[in-house]
Amino acid sequence: MKVRSSIKSLKNQPGSQVVRRRGRVFVINKLNPRWKGRQG
Repeated sequence: MKVRSSIKSLKNQPGSQVVRRRGRVFVINKLNPRWKGRQG
């Protein structure tokens, strides 16, 4: 999982979803788990 200040490039990947958990913004991608990330 990557920790980024901006997850814009992660959410633009095909198959990615933006999810808020515990006050943090996560990007999860079932198609390509390489693009998992968290902001902040």
